[in-house]
Amino acid sequence: MDLLALADFNLVARHGGFGKAAREAGRPKATLSRRVSELEASLQLRLFERGGRALKLTEEGRALFERTGTLLTELDEAAAAIASGGENPRGRLRISAPLLFSQTAMGRLAAEFAMKYPQVQLEVTTDDRPVDMIEEAYDLVIRVNPAPDESLVGRAFLHDRLVIVANPALQRPTDGRPVPAVVRVSGERATAWKLRPGSGSASLAVDPILQLSSLPMVRDAVRAGAGVGRLPISLVSHDLAAGRLVHWGDVDVPEISLWALYPSRRLLSARVSAFLEHLRLAFPKGAPDELAAYVAG
Repeated sequence: MDLLALADFNLVARHGGFGKAAREAGRPKATLSRRVSELEASLQLRLFERGGRALKLTEEGRALFERTGTLLTELDEAAAAIASGGENPRGRLRISAPLLFSQTAMGRLAAEFAMKYPQVQLEVTTDDRPVDMIEEAYDLVIRVNPAPDESLVGRAFLHDRLVIVANPALQRPTDGRPVPAVVRVSGERATAWKLRPGSGSASLAVDPILQLSSLPMVRDAVRAGAGVGRLPISLVSHDLAAGRLVHWGDVDVPEISLWALYPSRRLLSARVSAFLEHLRLAFPKGAPDELAAYVAG
């Protein structure tokens, strides 16, 4: 198999079209089209569906892309490492991170990493949906309590828990009446929040009167006295310590875990390894108070 043609195929598949791939690589579109056609002829397979406006991988093309993309990346990185005399992180590193972590910590993390590794071109996007790492060409994704995925490996680097907090002026009902609540926008319209043992009661009846699209917005509205909120302890610990909020109990739900995930491969890139170590040094214990201190610092 022609490795150069295979590399051109991966380039087109990664960018979703001949034109975009040609602009990114600075090469003629006709050359890329010819090389991919030659690869299809040699394999006797159609790798792209060329009808319509969008260029789509066939089933065989997707399988070839998934199996060869990481191998070609490893070859490029091995050659770069040998040329530079060692495993120095360099090149592009694409990361997808969830909204709250991006809003509170990712800006500082990214800045510190970029200053430490100036030869890495770091790109961070924010998305709460489970992105397709192969299709969207991500090197690393950060996710909250991710579902098991045989194609990905990684580790949890931070842990958190949900608590119910309120403005000190808001009185907690003792007769089971619902209390006004500020919630994040979702399809769920819960009328009660289950509490962990030791929180004073088994549950808290709530009346969602305000829905907001982000947890920092929920915290600010709760702090202003609009109602109670269900929030990560790392987001409100400083407000609790300062007396701006009071703790009504812990929510009885599984622990929140943030995971750093990457495609399973024999040779992990120096860029990804460096960022994983960067996370470990920032949060050595993985505890909520470390995240709160990092954000405050």
